[in-house]
Amino acid sequence: MELYQKTIHDIAAHLKAKKLSSVELTKATLAHLKAVEPKVQSFITVTEETALAQAAEADKKIASGTNVTPLTGIPLGIKDLLCTKGVQTTCASKMLEGFKPPYNATVVERLNAAGAVMVGKTNMDEFAMGSSTETSYYKKTKNPWNLSCVPGGSSGGSASCVSADQAFGSLGSDTGGSIRQPASLCGIVGLKPTYGRVSRYGLIAFASSLDQIGPMTKDVEDCALMMNVISGHDEKDSTSADVAVPDYAVEMKKSIKGLKIGIPKEFFPKELNPEVSEAVKKAIEQLKSLGAEVHEISLPHSPYSLAAYYVLAPSEASSNLARYDGVRYGLRVSGENIVEMYSKTRAAGFGPEVKRRIMLGTYALYSGYYDAYYLKALKVRRLIKQDYDKAFEKVDVIVTPTVPNPAFKFGEKTDNPLTMYLEDIFTISINIAGVPALSLPCGISKTDLPIGLQIIGKPFDEAALLKTAYAYEQSTDWHKRKPSLKES
Repeated sequence: MELYQKTIHDIAAHLKAKKLSSVELTKATLAHLKAVEPKVQSFITVTEETALAQAAEADKKIASGTNVTPLTGIPLGIKDLLCTKGVQTTCASKMLEGFKPPYNATVVERLNAAGAVMVGKTNMDEFAMGSSTETSYYKKTKNPWNLSCVPGGSSGGSASCVSADQAFGSLGSDTGGSIRQPASLCGIVGLKPTYGRVSRYGLIAFASSLDQIGPMTKDVEDCALMMNVISGHDEKDSTSADVAVPDYAVEMKKSIKGLKIGIPKEFFPKELNPEVSEAVKKAIEQLKSLGAEVHEISLPHSPYSLAAYYVLAPSEASSNLARYDGVRYGLRVSGENIVEMYSKTRAAGFGPEVKRRIMLGTYALYSGYYDAYYLKALKVRRLIKQDYDKAFEKVDVIVTPTVPNPAFKFGEKTDNPLTMYLEDIFTISINIAGVPALSLPCGISKTDLPIGLQIIGKPFDEAALLKTAYAYEQSTDWHKRKPSLKES
C-alpha cells in the first residue's frame, strides 16, 4: 500500500514513531494529487508551497514532541468557501476569482494549530448551490468510482479528493446534504455536525441558519479525529454553542449493545432505488446483529422538507449574496452609473443556478408573498424539528438511506432542476431540524458505485453517530473498497 492510501490514524502512528517525515509524506501526496488531478479535477487551487512549509513546521513539532496531535503533519483538502489567509478563496464562482481573504476561518485556524497540512482548496458547486459540482465556474469534478459520473455536491471536490487519495481528509460544508450526499456517492465518511457545534466564522455563507462545516474522511476513526480538532465554542460566531466536546475517538469505541435505532417509514418510499433499499436494510440487520434494537418510527412532516428548504435557503441566499455588488471586493463590471454597475457585475459574476436561487428567495421575501411562502416555511420547519424531538424520546439514533440513488451521469439532471433537488430528499430535513448526521459506505451497486448509510443523532450527540458508524464499519469491509479511476 502506498503512503497516500493510508488513513489518518495509520499514518499519524508512522509520523509519531519518526518512521517518515511530514515533508516526505506531503511530497508523496502532492505527487499523487498532481498525477490523478487531470482525471478527477478535485481542486481549484493546489497550495504546494504552503503545504511544504506547513509540513516542515509539523516535523519540528514532532521532533520536539510539543503540541503533537493526530493531525500533525497530515495533508488535508479545504473546501473553497472557507477563508484561508492569503490563499485564493472563490466559492467556485467568477464573482470571487482572485479573492484572497485577509484572515482564516476558525476551522482553518484550528487545523493549523493542530499542525495539519493544507494541500489545496477543493472544487464545489458555485456558492454551494448544487448537488453535483456541475455549477462550478472553474471545472467539473469527476467521481473517482466512474469518471463519467458526478461526485455529488456541493462538496464534490472535498469528497473526490479523499476518495482518490489526493488528501487524507477534507473539510466540507453542509446546507442541505452537501457533505453527506457526495460522501455517499464517493464511498467515504462524511459528518454534518449539530448546528452550533463547529464555528462558522470564515465560512462564506449560503444559508446562515442551515450551513454547517464538517469532516470528510476515509473511515470513521479519521472522522472522529477531525471532529476533535474542529469542534467547540467560538466567540467569533454568535451561533456557536458553548457545549462541552467529548473525545470522539474514545467515545466511538463504546459498545452499541442496547442502542435503540429508529427506522422512519417515510424514508423508504416505493420510488427508492431497489439496490439502495436492499443495501440499507442489510446494514440495519447487521446493526441488529451487533446488539442494537430496531424500532419503526414516523417523521410525518419530512415529506414537506424539500418544499420548505427551497423557500428558506434561497431566501437566506438572496440576503447573503446581496453583498456581491462590485463595490468592495470580487468582480466589478463598469457601468454608466452605480445601478448599472451593480446589475452588470451580478449578471456577469453569478452562474444560472445561483441566479435562480437568488430570484426564488427574493420573490419569497417580497412583501406581498412573505406570509404565503417564507412564514409558512418557518412553521413547517418547527413541525419538522418537533418530529425529530418526539422520535428521539424513543430512540438514540435514526438510520436511513443517505441518497435515493447511486451517482448519476454528467448532464443527466441539469436540464430539470427539480430532479436534481430530489437527490437531497433524505438529507434536507436534518439541516432544517439542526441535528447531526453521518454518511458511511454500506454497499456497492451492480454498476460498481458506492451506496451510503445515513445515521442521524440527537442534538450535540455526534458521539452516538460515530459509535454506531464505527461498530458497523468494523464488522464490514465497504470502507476498504477503492475506486478504479476509470470511465464507463
